[in-house]
Amino acid sequence: MVTRITLEQVYQFLLIALAFVFPLTTTGGSILSITIIVLWLFSGDYRSKFDQILDNKVSLACLAFFALHVVGLLWTEDIEWGLHIIKKMSKFLLLLPILLTITRNEHRQNYMSAFLLAMTISELCSYLIWFEVIPPFKHASVGNPTPFVDHISYNPLLAFAVYLLSHELLMNKCLSRVRRYTYLVFAITMSINMFITGGRAGHVMYFSMLVIVIFQYFDTRKITAFFTTLIVVPAVFLAAYQLSPLFKHRTDSAVHTVVDYLEKRNSSSSETESTTEPRFKILDTSVGKRMTFVVNSFEIFKNNPLFGVGTGDFPGEYKTMNQINTPHLVNTSQPHNMYALEAVQFGVLGLFGLLAIFYHQFKCALSSSDRFTRYVGTALPALFMIIMLSDSYLLGHFTTFLFTLFSSFLYKIPQRTGKA
Repeated sequence: MVTRITLEQVYQFLLIALAFVFPLTTTGGSILSITIIVLWLFSGDYRSKFDQILDNKVSLACLAFFALHVVGLLWTEDIEWGLHIIKKMSKFLLLLPILLTITRNEHRQNYMSAFLLAMTISELCSYLIWFEVIPPFKHASVGNPTPFVDHISYNPLLAFAVYLLSHELLMNKCLSRVRRYTYLVFAITMSINMFITGGRAGHVMYFSMLVIVIFQYFDTRKITAFFTTLIVVPAVFLAAYQLSPLFKHRTDSAVHTVVDYLEKRNSSSSETESTTEPRFKILDTSVGKRMTFVVNSFEIFKNNPLFGVGTGDFPGEYKTMNQINTPHLVNTSQPHNMYALEAVQFGVLGLFGLLAIFYHQFKCALSSSDRFTRYVGTALPALFMIIMLSDSYLLGHFTTFLFTLFSSFLYKIPQRTGKA
């Protein structure tokens, strides 16, 4: 007997494969997403598809955000870089709206399990490298074992994986005993893995995740959640600080950089600076560079507050401002802060466009009667809003895939009639 494979089954297979592959390989994620897009474009039923896209406020906010980048070419001078940025943002035009029409709520456990399996493989490889069982490969080193992606992307993915495991452990009463113990083991081992790898944004996301999951678990018991947070978060932080030399070093470096900057700023305000000295005195550390990028970006924003400098002019404008304020530090093509990037490119209009996406995500999640959607749907934008203070995570390949894939089923509106 020949079993007929439907387009719907093909879609679900590809979506589950995408959830598994994207944390492990850029090529695999790109091939699968292109395959899905091509199938979608040639599969007909366009009226139903576009109705779903246009009925969804999150989808419309993403499309408007992408459209702003296209329109921003009108007042940019560097068209080539502008087109590069548009290519980076294309997931908001193609991937998220398309995935939104083909993801299914009944398969969300499969999407989530595929992602968690991929992160489990990444974690196991990380430990094998750390214990020197296997040699480092790709982005990994023994001191910073992040094999498949660099630590800037790995740690946020890992933090979100720990959130999903914690959510299931605490909120899903239907878990089997085997799955519950499995989730518990990997929630612990992933938490340990978080602090033997060097992604500071992921560390911040992890502690933010702890706060969110505690408040979600206690729900209406806010006072209990508050005092539990006061105990759990400092305890985990102190344990990580004492036991992980890498986490201790990166924490100390960040604190020293911020304190040094504040002291110099206070002292310079009461002294007359030489015109040969840089305007802003920030240490040339990882955190110092990011602080510099934001400070200089704010100076550019003040000169172009309404509409910004356009889609492609950030690198050139930053180079000019850097020569004035901090000529001893490097130039950059993006400020490692999503808010600063959008503010420079499109002024307050860019900030409004970015925040509109999060607003509609929160609104959709909080209005849902489904607890999974309500909790995970609020955690996703909250965590991204936090980590985007330290990098432009909606430009990155891995984190943008995470954001778009989970958004496509978390904020999906049930169809009123007919099939997808």
